[in-house]
Amino acid sequence: MKLAVIGGGSTYTPELVDGFARLRDELPLTEIALVDPAAERTALVAGMARRMLARAGHPAAVTATADLREGVAGADAVLFQLRVGGQAAREVDETLPLRCGCVGQETTGAGGLAKALRTVPVVLEIADTVRRHAPDAWIVDFTNPVGIVTRALLDAGHRAIGLCNVAIGFQRRFAAHLGVEPARVSLGHVGLNHLTWERTVHLDGVDVLPRLLADHGKEIAADIGLPLELVERLGAVPSYYLRYFYAHDLVVAEQRVSPSRAAEVAAMEAELLGIYADPAADTKPELLARRGGAFYSEAAVALIASLAGDRGDVQVVNARNDGTLPFLPDEAVIEVPARITAAGAAPLPVEPVEPLYAGLIAHVSAYEELALRAALHGGPGRVRDALLAHPLVGQEHLAAELTGLLVEANRPHLPWAAAE
Repeated sequence: MKLAVIGGGSTYTPELVDGFARLRDELPLTEIALVDPAAERTALVAGMARRMLARAGHPAAVTATADLREGVAGADAVLFQLRVGGQAAREVDETLPLRCGCVGQETTGAGGLAKALRTVPVVLEIADTVRRHAPDAWIVDFTNPVGIVTRALLDAGHRAIGLCNVAIGFQRRFAAHLGVEPARVSLGHVGLNHLTWERTVHLDGVDVLPRLLADHGKEIAADIGLPLELVERLGAVPSYYLRYFYAHDLVVAEQRVSPSRAAEVAAMEAELLGIYADPAADTKPELLARRGGAFYSEAAVALIASLAGDRGDVQVVNARNDGTLPFLPDEAVIEVPARITAAGAAPLPVEPVEPLYAGLIAHVSAYEELALRAALHGGPGRVRDALLAHPLVGQEHLAAELTGLLVEANRPHLPWAAAE
């Protein structure tokens, strides 16, 4: 099996390779093609990947190329993990909205919209190349904002499923609290990408969420950065991304006096590339644990193995709504447990969603629809509409000001803006 990784020059790729090495029996790869325009960086990552696989006794070949057609040709699966504009663009996403009193985050709010505007056209162009040179390959999208990017891929007719590490992270942490193997734990995970709640936690088929909150509520609340009282009152565990909604003003105040996450990651990346350049380095650096994306490799291996092997197991992915949440359009992309077969992902039925969650899900889903229109067709008016629809912006004067700021800051990545 050949796997192509678009954005393979990422410093996070060795985390992915570590998972491939550990889970070789689940996903028997013969080639990992790292595709990235940053040739020097990709060469360092590829060298590290080869040494890691050799140490593990894994037979897969690692190739590195800047040629997209060469990299994806004959691939059985293609993993998207690209970042248009790099950490410099992320720095803008995380700091520019603060000037308007709005949260600065790379996937949520105004920063998430900016990322979608830059990313969607590039992803669709890459996906067209995949369709020509690997027509039977599944595209697994880990590129943020996952919900919007996956919707763009599906609307264009691509064989695509969106993947996020939030659900598997909760599963692993809950299993650790319970002292059991993760495979025994399943989640009542519902919402949109980066806007989800765990309404149940089943251990061997029995909901143990009340027990988890009673015994480990303080740790769980600390993990998501929200008050224990709120978690207990909800009787559900919000994703840590819900902190941007439930504690917006507090987060903005914190961000204004703290270094951006982009600056922290840029410093880590420089250090990681230094490690990868060492010809003796052949194990995953501990620093990667702070880089983000915990359990990403396990989630990717499980999804690709199920698509290839028609396993019919249940995993949390981003897929078409198709009536699963009746208050959303069928074409919306949601993040819920789904049965994974060779035909793709089929969301499982979901218990009715409480108004407290359904209202916010519907609100953000409407924003995502407008964000996709802006990314596909451009224009300050569409950008402004998306910002006005977002619950973290929502005021006309903020939408107007942020539109000007975002378009100007991202002009080099927006052909329609560069032409103005």
